[in-house]
Amino acid sequence: MSFSRLLVTGIIAGLLAVGCSKDNGKFSVKGKITHAEGQTIYLEELQVATATPVDSVKINKKGEFKFTGTATVPTYFLLKLSPNKFITLLVDSVENIVVDADAANFDRNYRVEGSLGSVQVKMLNDKLLDTRRKMDSIQSLNNLYRGNPDYDRMKKDWDAAFDSVKKEQTDFSTEFVMKNPFSMCSVLALYQKFDDQEYVIKDLHTMRVAASALNTIYPNSGHVKALYQNTVQLLQEEQNAKLRQMIQEQGENSPDIVLPNPDGKEIALSSLRGKVVLLQFWSALDRNSRILNEALVDAYRKYKNKGFEIYQVSIDDNRVEWVDAIDQDRLTWTNVGDMQGSALAARIYNIQEIPYNYLLNEEGAIIAQNLKGPGLDKALAQILK
Repeated sequence: MSFSRLLVTGIIAGLLAVGCSKDNGKFSVKGKITHAEGQTIYLEELQVATATPVDSVKINKKGEFKFTGTATVPTYFLLKLSPNKFITLLVDSVENIVVDADAANFDRNYRVEGSLGSVQVKMLNDKLLDTRRKMDSIQSLNNLYRGNPDYDRMKKDWDAAFDSVKKEQTDFSTEFVMKNPFSMCSVLALYQKFDDQEYVIKDLHTMRVAASALNTIYPNSGHVKALYQNTVQLLQEEQNAKLRQMIQEQGENSPDIVLPNPDGKEIALSSLRGKVVLLQFWSALDRNSRILNEALVDAYRKYKNKGFEIYQVSIDDNRVEWVDAIDQDRLTWTNVGDMQGSALAARIYNIQEIPYNYLLNEEGAIIAQNLKGPGLDKALAQILK
């Protein structure tokens, strides 16, 4: 399964944590940074895909600085000395945050107080940084001893250690999310990566728990909206992948459909076994469906006597319009529909648009999909010679 979490880009990976919203709550961020006297420090708000400048101040001779602002919900900020030196804070209303650091290792060795969210952000980032160091160390041994007579034996031990380090990180992050599903910091845990390609957490269930929980509390948060939408997209991709696998592995026993025709008689798709069947999903109210019906009428007239049949599933909910369309378009093949959208049939065949179809051979195996016009005629001409 792909975990290209498209809706939340790399910029989010510096953030996040928990807090309770308070109306019109003012916050402050102050602190002391040694060896930075006279420099400018910046406060930027993190959105889903960008950072917006909020304020900047000069660090005084004592190394001190202070920002104030307002946050009605937990809000993500960067405290930045330079483009490559920044600290991620999750700021909630009425918090008074204190940051102590040194300019030389500003982003790696700092202390933060007065904000549970910001403390959790640091904890998650520090944990992942330690994991990456361990992984790099093991990889260095791999590279150093490559070519050694005992390399193959040692590599097995290093590979096992490498996998163990990664698993420990994944277990740690997953446990954090499951224990803190209402924490915005869980978003950080979900989007952390071992490297540019591999996410620490690959479990969709964990992602779904956090997305659902956060959406109930912060439905207007841009980060929560992005997480929720991305989770829905990934769940759909997982469902599609399972369907494709099912079709590949069980093509000879494609899912059966049993729905009533306009007379109320239930007709099963499987009852047409022994014929080449076009399983067509459509709607009487859809212009493209009605246009395609013209081509289906021609194909049916041409190939009916050669063993071709059409099983057409309506996703409509109005019986009068459905029956009128059948009469107007002169559809003489099997037409079925429960007048409730035929939702189960549409779901098991992963119907995302209409009109859409699958071509089944005599045994019921899916051999083609979404054939239209000349494409359908060409396929039928090759099969029904």
